[in-house]
Amino acid sequence: MQDHCLVVIGLGYVGLPLAVQAAEAGIKVYGLDSNTARVDSLLAGRSHVDDISDAQVTRALGLGFEPTTDSRCVVRADTVLICVPTPLRQSVPDLDAVRRAGTTIGEHLGQGTLVVLESTTYPGTTEEVLRPLLERDGRYAGRDFHLAFSPERIDPGNARFGLRNTPKIVGGVTRRCCQAAVQFYSRFVDRVVPVSSPAVAEMAKLLENTYRQVNIALVNEMSVFCHELGIDLWEAIDAASTKPFGFQAFRPGPGVGGHCIPIDPNYLSYRVRSLGYPFRFVELAQEINDRMPPFVVDRIVRLLNEDGRSVRGAKVLLLGVTYKADVADERESPSLVVAERLLGLGAQLSYHDPFVPEWQVAERLLRSVADAEQAATEADVTVLLQAHRAYDRENLSKRARLLLDTRGVTSGKNVVRL
Repeated sequence: MQDHCLVVIGLGYVGLPLAVQAAEAGIKVYGLDSNTARVDSLLAGRSHVDDISDAQVTRALGLGFEPTTDSRCVVRADTVLICVPTPLRQSVPDLDAVRRAGTTIGEHLGQGTLVVLESTTYPGTTEEVLRPLLERDGRYAGRDFHLAFSPERIDPGNARFGLRNTPKIVGGVTRRCCQAAVQFYSRFVDRVVPVSSPAVAEMAKLLENTYRQVNIALVNEMSVFCHELGIDLWEAIDAASTKPFGFQAFRPGPGVGGHCIPIDPNYLSYRVRSLGYPFRFVELAQEINDRMPPFVVDRIVRLLNEDGRSVRGAKVLLLGVTYKADVADERESPSLVVAERLLGLGAQLSYHDPFVPEWQVAERLLRSVADAEQAATEADVTVLLQAHRAYDRENLSKRARLLLDTRGVTSGKNVVRL
């Protein structure tokens, strides 16, 4: 029997996996989303998230998962999780969706309900933005309801670590709030890690991705001058990785994408700037990573020049346009910048991606070529932007006239690494 009612607000790549996992743990789950088409699709058993299959959605529906656009479901909730988008608008965090969710919850909030913000944001958001929206009509956090922050740690396409076996950080505005959050997540997460406040939990999330962004920027910048020095940086990284302590391998690429690495550190930078300080590490790392797509285009132009060809009119094939291997997610993918610049230079552009049948580049709608290997034999230069498992790397390196490998996963006489 279901003894707990959960409302998940926002059924995207964070909210839907949470809803499914909670339903499988025997919790009654309402999935609240403003997108009617998304709700209708889920009600029909269709998933829009890579890591959740149609079969999992169908099973969750059978267990009592109810996608809905009706906010009155919050009245029934013992717990409400906020999993809404928090994009950047001109380098400023846009928390409108969080505010709307907070207002909605405030209109229906019951005594003793646990509210947890999972959307990535800057330290202080839970207490400074969300809390006042909930403390209406004399309510008080820690007395009338519980409030906490727990950063999402979803890694799309990761078959090893999912919701259950990835430790869950929680920080409550009071000790009782934290205990309530720990008790809730322990129902379907193996390890819950309590911290002293929502701000610490918010900072932990930003620290994780800022660490990645800075280290990726380091190897990206090294890849530029290692090319000039004639050094294979990937070989150097593999050699350094043999050290059993004090080193973690990061590898260069055509840029960074997704919602986390190119976005999240900017929340921290925004917060630091509000204190009157520059956050030079993050800003420099962002600048370096933003330079990588133009650098890829410059390498393409140089390779064509060395082959006696102009980029104008040259056939350029891009392989893999998602931000991460083996997922269909195109958010913030550096491939789009590469494609737009190539079209601007007059290249005859084509692409292949097993996860993206159609791709909007500037004002053009491109369709994935049917056969990547055949297209590589016809292209003047083929650019491997994302190393999907579906690609036969050995065959590609043999059949391509010229292959620019931005991921360092192929070799051969026709292969040039970034």
